[in-house]
Amino acid sequence: MKISLPLATALLALATPVYAQNLTPSEAAKVDAIVTQSLARTGVPSASIAIVRGGNTVFAKAYGKQSETIPQARADLKYPIASISKQFTAAAMLLLEDEGKLSLDDHVSKYVPGVSDGDVITIRQLLSHTSGLQDYWPQDYSFAAMRNPVTPQQILDRWAKKPLDFTPGTKWQYSNTGYVVAGLIVEKVAGMPLLDFLKLHVFTPLGMDPVDQDKANGPGYPQGYQRFALGPVRPERPAAPGWLFAAGELAMSASDLAKWDIARMNRTLLPAEDWITQETPVKLADGTTNGYGLGVSAHEQAGHAYIEHSGEAVGFLSENTVFPDDKAAVVVLVNADFSGAFTDIAGKIADVILPPSQAQRAEVANTAKALRLYEMLRMGTLDRNTMTDDSNYYFTPTALADYKATLGPLGEPKSFELAQPPKLRGGFVNRNYRAVFADRTLNIATYAEPGDTGRYEQFLVMPSQ
Repeated sequence: MKISLPLATALLALATPVYAQNLTPSEAAKVDAIVTQSLARTGVPSASIAIVRGGNTVFAKAYGKQSETIPQARADLKYPIASISKQFTAAAMLLLEDEGKLSLDDHVSKYVPGVSDGDVITIRQLLSHTSGLQDYWPQDYSFAAMRNPVTPQQILDRWAKKPLDFTPGTKWQYSNTGYVVAGLIVEKVAGMPLLDFLKLHVFTPLGMDPVDQDKANGPGYPQGYQRFALGPVRPERPAAPGWLFAAGELAMSASDLAKWDIARMNRTLLPAEDWITQETPVKLADGTTNGYGLGVSAHEQAGHAYIEHSGEAVGFLSENTVFPDDKAAVVVLVNADFSGAFTDIAGKIADVILPPSQAQRAEVANTAKALRLYEMLRMGTLDRNTMTDDSNYYFTPTALADYKATLGPLGEPKSFELAQPPKLRGGFVNRNYRAVFADRTLNIATYAEPGDTGRYEQFLVMPSQ
């Protein structure tokens, strides 16, 4: 947390911000810079971005070279979203359960014969990657068999009939194979192709227009690109049809995916309990979880809860992050499979658009409080009501005189920032700060009583090295 001067009144204002829905010109400029700099740094040819804030799509823009024949980037073009598609397959299962046509706790063998231990594996375990079925595509490249078309049944026959990698429900292992089996179950129960079912129940009601990613090739579609080590960026040949199916078969624009994200945060289209079921992390037999639910992960960072999934197709990467409590989402689609640009862009955009969380606002206020105490010490004064008995014992007249004599000539710091997250120790909250000046940096090690009005047990200023 970095604070620039002048600070005293500005910091207090930041503690309770009013956050606008639309991007300001400054925020839009920051997004532009984040994307263009990332593309330039990594060599990724293009990115398509959609941003949701306040429950509405407020920004959609494409950057860079989408193919060898598209002269200017367009935000309406469809990129493969790959494994982000898994949450749609899971949603199809939930809708069928709502109709009473299946249960997530049904065994696979009830619908699809021949799957190893299909009389033990449940649909829920397929969707949560806890089935034990071996993943048919762990590689981050197109392997030899992917030059030839494949059917879901052929994938099942080659990979889903192998011995399980573990007893169902005891471990977590990402498995595209499990989702192929899940897709076959949807089609059997629904009596129609998976995409037709999703179009009827999800895409048309939300005004989305995705296509099968196998058909998102050629003129009018982004070209996928690859790179060998640090060599030149080259067009990548797509996989033959059929390889992604229910594990990742969708291609859509970033704005279309944002429509789904808005439905998620508003609990529309699907019953609210379906959204909750999908987002609830599944626990293993030993009670542990890694945060994965049914086609999505649920986590929290810096006080913001988020639902996330990424995707990888041949020549493409994608990231979709939804912040339900903040009514915000970030969609990033890129046409390269060789860089972490997609997640880097998504994370940096989130930093721009999200309002400070309650925890972050509290730390802004704590940083302002620490700066006020620092300012007093450089002037040789001290509000002893803000200090514990031990701290008042430490700050003798000699200590105050030395603080004034050495800190006073430095003037105001250029910045005053929290150096690391706060942590508990000895009944106090430890916060360390960094004060930066033109020719030096100082470290401030503090301990304070918990709570907004907690007194300082320690406030030590020292050289950084």
